[in-house]
Amino acid sequence: MAPQFLETATGRRIAYHRTEGTGPTVVFLGGLKSDMEGTKALFLEDWARARGQGFLRFDYSGHGSSSGRFEEGAIGDWHEDTLAAVDGLTQGRILPVGSSMGGWQALLLAKARPERICGMVTIAAAPDFTEDGYWASFTDAQKAELETQGYVELPSDYMEPYRISKRMIEDGRLRLVLRSPLPLPFPLRCLQGTDDSAVSTATALRLLDHATCADMRLTLVKDADHRFSDPDCLALIGAAVAEICDKG
Repeated sequence: MAPQFLETATGRRIAYHRTEGTGPTVVFLGGLKSDMEGTKALFLEDWARARGQGFLRFDYSGHGSSSGRFEEGAIGDWHEDTLAAVDGLTQGRILPVGSSMGGWQALLLAKARPERICGMVTIAAAPDFTEDGYWASFTDAQKAELETQGYVELPSDYMEPYRISKRMIEDGRLRLVLRSPLPLPFPLRCLQGTDDSAVSTATALRLLDHATCADMRLTLVKDADHRFSDPDCLALIGAAVAEICDKG
């Protein structure tokens, strides 16, 4: 089916698919340069439809079928897109499921709309990765390149190289969540593969240690990679989401 589109106050055109159903509405937040047609998003859509659960998946600007170019975007832009989608397309309680960069977006959403969230599931969450991953690993030559041409290109194990802009780095510094208190007053289930080449188990443990949450669990899956999309991993995602939905 062709996507529907949401025109945002910022002038962006956000592509989405929404499944009507009971609450809470499960909202899938994808990763960097990913889109809403990925395995995990479609699995959760089928899972939600089978349960009669409300579900929303969408593309950030510069991703998938939404307007804009990836190279021009930043964490703050995609946070604005997330707020626009949640505010404009859902009602009542929501359950964000954040994958990789979407995990960072889920945490930003929790800070912006805590009263809407009944629980959260993260999959290889990558909070603060622009600072702790990209900037921390840049060589002096790459930092100089960032200043002179405004971007650097980084290889990816999963697709063409990422073009990381100076703006993305600078904007990311305004959105960091692991440097200040992070209260998460709802159940949180974090899933992480031990063979993830993009997000380390150290990142998952850092989030576990940093957040203030009375009901937070981290599940490590031996040899699972960043995709976290084989049948066993998908079953774990479905079980985690079901557990929180069933808590009411």
